[in-house]
This record gives sequence, structure tokens and C-alpha cells, in this order.
Amino acid sequence: MENNLTYTRNGDYLIPDLKLSEQPEKPLGKYGRMRKAYLKEHRPILYNQLLMSEKLYPHLREIDETANSRLEQMMPRLAESAGATEALKARDPMAWVGLMNTCKAQAEEILLAELINS
Repeated sequence: MENNLTYTRNGDYLIPDLKLSEQPEKPLGKYGRMRKAYLKEHRPILYNQLLMSEKLYPHLREIDETANSRLEQMMPRLAESAGATEALKARDPMAWVGLMNTCKAQAEEILLAELINS
């Protein structure tokens, strides 16, 4: 087996010069960062496998995009079922905001259970 690695001497040790390839500079969103934190804390082996195979960033981007699209799909249905209508928004804005915050919290709980912490 041919060894094409280069090494750096550090005292009595030779340390391989390992570098990951360039990753896109587009920042991760909220749900991608939440998934990364979950993997780091609760699934360190999977996290390291994804990191070393350079599949971590694409995985986190996919989770972030999926979570955002699911949130956009769920919010209108949850708002409708909670009674957060435009008429309520015009009549009692603070009640409308409270209902919308409740709907978003419900949607995020679903996303956490199905996408982030799985």
C-alpha cells in the first residue's frame, strides 16, 4: 500500500498533515446548527463519521432546508386550526401574536422530534 501522506515533526512525533477540502461559506440556519449540536452531544460517532467523510455540512444544510420548508407548510394549517385569522389580527393583535407564537412552538416541537433529534 502506497502512503502519500506528508507529516510534520512535533518533538518526537510525526503528525500527519490532514486537511478537509474547502466547504461552502454559506452559513447554517437555526435548524442546521441545532442538528449539529445534537449530533456532537448525543451521537459523537456519527458526527465524527460525517465530519471525516466530509458529509457533515451537506447533511446539516439538508436538515436546515427540510425543517424550514416543513415549518412553512405547517404554520398556515396550525394557525387556521388555532383560530389565528386576519380578522383576529385586526381586532386583537396581541391575541393573534400569542396564538401565532403557540403555533410556531408546536411546529418546532414537531421538527425537533422528527428531524433534529432523530
